[in-house]
Amino acid sequence: MIFSLPKTEQKFCYTLSGLINPLTFLFARINMAKTHTRYVCQQCGRVAASYMGKCPQCSSFNSMVEEVVHEEPVNKGPANVRGLSGRSQPRPIAEVGGDAEDRVHLPIGEFSRVLGGGIVVGSIVLIGGDPGIGKSTLMLQMAMEMAHTQRVLYVSGEESERQIKMRAVRLLNGKQDLPKNLLLVTETNLEVILNHVSELKPDLLIVDSIQTVYLSSLDSSAGSVSQVRECASHLRELAKSSGVSVFLIGHVTKEGAIAGPRVLEHIVDTVLYLEGDRFQAYRLLRSVKNRFGATAEVGVFEMREGGLVEVTNPSEAFLAERLVNAAGSTIAVTMEGTRPILVEIQGLTSPTQFGNARRTPNGIDFNRLLLIAAVLTRRVGLKLSEQDVFVNVVGGIQIDEPAADLAIAAAITSSWKDVPVRAEAVLIGEIGLAGELRMPGQMVARLREAQKLGFKTAIVPKAIRQGEPYPKGIEIIEVRSLDQALNVALKMPEPRAKKQE
Repeated sequence: MIFSLPKTEQKFCYTLSGLINPLTFLFARINMAKTHTRYVCQQCGRVAASYMGKCPQCSSFNSMVEEVVHEEPVNKGPANVRGLSGRSQPRPIAEVGGDAEDRVHLPIGEFSRVLGGGIVVGSIVLIGGDPGIGKSTLMLQMAMEMAHTQRVLYVSGEESERQIKMRAVRLLNGKQDLPKNLLLVTETNLEVILNHVSELKPDLLIVDSIQTVYLSSLDSSAGSVSQVRECASHLRELAKSSGVSVFLIGHVTKEGAIAGPRVLEHIVDTVLYLEGDRFQAYRLLRSVKNRFGATAEVGVFEMREGGLVEVTNPSEAFLAERLVNAAGSTIAVTMEGTRPILVEIQGLTSPTQFGNARRTPNGIDFNRLLLIAAVLTRRVGLKLSEQDVFVNVVGGIQIDEPAADLAIAAAITSSWKDVPVRAEAVLIGEIGLAGELRMPGQMVARLREAQKLGFKTAIVPKAIRQGEPYPKGIEIIEVRSLDQALNVALKMPEPRAKKQE
């Protein structure tokens, strides 16, 4: 039709169409600028503009996930300010109410011990652990116990309500009825979860798990770095503003750390890890961060058919199957937070069948075993260069402190010489590279625990500084070097002993 017009009008139409096409392209570019993609590492949270096979920050492979980001106009007015209560008002610290934090009694004693004496009102707790270790079982047990006195909302994004009830019936085993104040819901949308909380007004909220919850306003999938960070921030604001105690269950990576951004552990008040070997009966609930109590506290549980059962005396449980007067077996006293625990350490040496001797630890650090083996070879004269050395901590417990060095060295030496260690003795001490023994902390608490379990002798480093007197009723043998300690432990001529009347 345009060619049927006069030449003057044709030129005008061509000029107008030439102006419209660039304007259309420009508006399209402006609209596209509001949306862009980025790549976020799911292990450490590093953001990159393009895809990388290996994250340069945490060195993990194939962890960069694409996310679509929508840039919304920012309103800098006061109505868009985000906070815990909408409008905050600074006050002098002397006028702030509450002399101490309010705690709710938790009937599970070991759990309460790790939390610092109960559940703090308005706190948010994160619990992590390997798959199948018992996280959901422990939280369901706690929910049923707390439902007798409080209103509990259990939100699950992994199991249906029917599956949760089946587990609850199995845990109770017909001993009592299901609590009516325990409410179940299967939901992953955080907006819907917050609506349930607003309607039901529970005292305790349990989310299983944080990696399954998502915000519909974010385009990324559930479990991504941005979703986990934002969902945890919203739940933290809920806990601080309404006083609801929130428990989050988190997945862990193959390295054992909680999956998601590291900021997740900074958002919450308490971080707990449920540890243990899946093929062992014992589980350790360990606190690595606690704003309302001591860190490194440990609660010990035993997995049975009826769920997790408290172990009130873990030392006695770990030593129940000990074979007395067996070569390669020693007793160490380790501190888990403020609790001393006696564990059996087994050592075994065997002539190597390969060119290089192996060092195989189970329950202790590999580098620590190499250090102890080197000191035994250099300072004591044991020929371990042609011996495979195996060390095992009975019960599946993990020992990180150096106070167990002397017990490990005695177990290896006992196996190498085929001479049993004194059955009634405990060994406590840190080994130096020169073969000297160093005093660990909280020695008196360790000796009291050993005395309570019936041990008659304790081989410890010689005290240089005077401190709290040792408990009475246990023989304290003080030695300065590793060679002297091994002579005493293996019933060889021993130095002068100091008897505590």
